[in-house]
Amino acid sequence: MHRAAAPEPVLAVLFDRDDTIIEDGPFLNDPNGVRPRPGAERALRALRDRGLLVAVVTNQSGVARGLITTDQLREVNAEVDAQLGPFDSWQVCVHDDADGCECRKPRPGMVLAAAAALGVPPERCVMIGDTGGDVNAGLAAGAAAVLVPTARTRAEEVDAASAHPRARVADTITDAVHAVLREAR
Repeated sequence: MHRAAAPEPVLAVLFDRDDTIIEDGPFLNDPNGVRPRPGAERALRALRDRGLLVAVVTNQSGVARGLITTDQLREVNAEVDAQLGPFDSWQVCVHDDADGCECRKPRPGMVLAAAAALGVPPERCVMIGDTGGDVNAGLAAGAAAVLVPTARTRAEEVDAASAHPRARVADTITDAVHAVLREAR
């Protein structure tokens, strides 16, 4: 009898920024507005304690729309890193939906770039976020994905993640990370 090989263990976890590891403020342009989501600090520490790499993969279209400068974005991300980091990689798309870039989620560009920057095959990564775009970016890159719904997550995004064999839904970031750690090296 031939058994399928077990999937390779997870080596890296990629996080959406807004409404996943920090509270979302529309086009956050002030580092003083950075507020970690409940459980984020402990979840990130648990991953690092197990030796997993952690990265941020975030759409920030406010730059393209002229609502936030690249300097403001850098300052906000530096504050996120100060409070919750250090992160092993930051991947940021500053384009708008209409730009047609390959990096903007739900396209896989940033997930692939994060995996490359970390030196990890995408198949050994998990993308955690609060939208279908986060899940779809991870899946399109070959990673697994975990959806952590918020009040703004649409029901069809939850249904789609629940139905996909390489995705799952978790109630909290803590639950998402516990699920990842069960499958990690």
